[in-house]
Amino acid sequence: MEFPKNFKYTKDHEWIEAQGSTGTIGVTAYAVEQLGDIVHIDLPDAGKTYKAGDSFGTIESTKTVSDLYMPVAGKITAVNASLKGAPESLQGDTYKNGWLVKIEMTNPADAAKLLDASAYEAFIKE
Repeated sequence: MEFPKNFKYTKDHEWIEAQGSTGTIGVTAYAVEQLGDIVHIDLPDAGKTYKAGDSFGTIESTKTVSDLYMPVAGKITAVNASLKGAPESLQGDTYKNGWLVKIEMTNPADAAKLLDASAYEAFIKE
């Protein structure tokens, strides 16, 4: 299972790729594997603002419905509309085309406080 080294991760299984003040957010390959067949994703509209740890949507599989949590505070600037019509596509590509939302981070330094790839791998092995 792959975890890009330049991303940061949460213990709730979200990832963020921070580039300047922009953050691209998605769910990890581990989370997608645990969920099984994904049947629906509920994402917010652009323009909404969230605090770190806020639920910003849900992901539904044949097994369960799970909340999606914002890794850092920010305002949503883009939503991956292609997932709404084909949520199952997340299973084939969680990191490149499988991003969920893009945000303008309130404090870009907060992303550095999250888990790096090796710490996240250690966390999921516990």
